[in-house]
Amino acid sequence: MRRFLGKGHLFYGWYIVAAAFIILFFNAGARYAFGVMFKPMIEEFGWSRGSVSLVFFVNMVVFALTLIVTGRLYDRYGPKWVIIVSTLFVAAGFALTSTIQSIGQFFLSYGVLAAIGIAGTAVPFIATVTSKWFEKKRGLAISLAVSGSSLGHFALVPLFSLFTLSYGWRALYLYSGIIILMVNILIVIFVIRGDPHHLGLKPLGQEGDKIGKTEIKGNLLSSTSDEDFGLKQAMKTRSYWLFVVIMFICGGGDYFATTHLIPLATDYGVSPQTAGNMLGWYGLLSFAGVLVAGPVADRIGNKIPIVLTFALRFFLFLLVLQFKTLSSLYLFALLFGFTHLITAPLGPMLIGKLYGVRSIGVLNGFVSTVHFLGGGFWAYIGGVIFDETGSYQLAFLLLAGMAAVAALCGLGILERRHHG
Repeated sequence: MRRFLGKGHLFYGWYIVAAAFIILFFNAGARYAFGVMFKPMIEEFGWSRGSVSLVFFVNMVVFALTLIVTGRLYDRYGPKWVIIVSTLFVAAGFALTSTIQSIGQFFLSYGVLAAIGIAGTAVPFIATVTSKWFEKKRGLAISLAVSGSSLGHFALVPLFSLFTLSYGWRALYLYSGIIILMVNILIVIFVIRGDPHHLGLKPLGQEGDKIGKTEIKGNLLSSTSDEDFGLKQAMKTRSYWLFVVIMFICGGGDYFATTHLIPLATDYGVSPQTAGNMLGWYGLLSFAGVLVAGPVADRIGNKIPIVLTFALRFFLFLLVLQFKTLSSLYLFALLFGFTHLITAPLGPMLIGKLYGVRSIGVLNGFVSTVHFLGGGFWAYIGGVIFDETGSYQLAFLLLAGMAAVAALCGLGILERRHHG
C-alpha cells in the first residue's frame, strides 16, 4: 500500500471518492424506493397514506438519531466498520420488509432496522468521510461523491417502477438488500482505508509538514486545530442554529417531494411508470445541482447558493399549488430535483469553514439529524393532510412559507471562521 501511494500514483482520496460514489448510488435506491412502493403497498393492505407515511417518519427519526452515533463512531474508529455494520442492517431490514404481513412488522423492518443501516451509508456520513481527504478541491470531491446518489436516483427509480409492475414490491426489496450487501462489503474490503493520517498522508492540498497543523487560506481549512469547535461551542453561535433551521426546512421539502411526488402525479391521471420516470429525472437534475454546488461554493462561498436554492423552492411550491398538469409536475420535478442535494456538499464545507474539521463528524451529524427529522415529519404530515383534506394543497402552501424562512436564515449566516 505504501509503495502504491508513492510518487507517480493518483492521490488515494480520489479512490475514496469513487467508492463513495458507488455506495451512494445504491443507497439512493434504498432510500427512494419508498415512493415507488407507496401506492402498491396501500393497494395490497388497504392502509391510509398517513399510516404508510408514519412508517417513513419512524424510519427517518431512527435514521436521524443513528447519524449522531455514526458520526461519533467515525470520529473515533474510522469508516470501515461503520459501513460494514450498517450494510448488514440494511440487508436484514430489506429482507424482512419483503416478507411483512402487518403494519407492525413494517415499522420494525423498514422503520427501525433498515433505518439504522441506511444512516451509515447515506450522503451525510459518506460526504463527511470524503471531506477529510481533501483540503484543496474539497467542494469538487464531495460533489463528485454525492453525485452517486443523484445518478442512482435517476437510474434506479424508473427501473424500480418497471420491476415493481412486473414482479411486485416484495421482490424489489429482497433483491435490493442482497445487491447492497454484496457491493458495500466488496468496497470496504478493497478500497476503504480510513482517513489520510491512517496511511501517513495529508489531505490533498494541505500545507505544512506536520499533519494536523492548521492553516487558513481563503475558503480552505486543514484537518485539525486546537481552535476547532466541538458541538457545544458551535451551539453557542447564531450561525450554527440558523443553519440547523435551514436544514430542517430543507429535509421537509426533500422528503415530502420524493415520498409523495409519485402518488400526487398518479392522483392526477399520470401513469405509474411515467410518474416513476418523473422521479427519476428528479434524480438526474439533482446530479447537475450537486456538481454545480461544490465548485461554485469553492469560488463564492456557501451562503449565496443556499439562499438561491430556497428562493427557487418557494416559487416551485407555488407553481404546483396553482397548476397540476403533466408539464407543471415535470417542471417541478426537474427544478426541485436540481436543488435536492445542493446542501449535501455545502453542509460539510460550511461547517468546516466556520468551525474547523476536527469534530466535523459530530457537527455535521447533528445538522443532518435535524435535516432528516424534518424530512420524516413533513413526509408524514403530507400523508395526514391528504387523508384529512383529500389533497396536498395545504402541504404545498406551508412548504412555500417555510422555504421563504430558510432563504432569510441563509442571509443571516456569518460566513467566516468563528473563534472561541
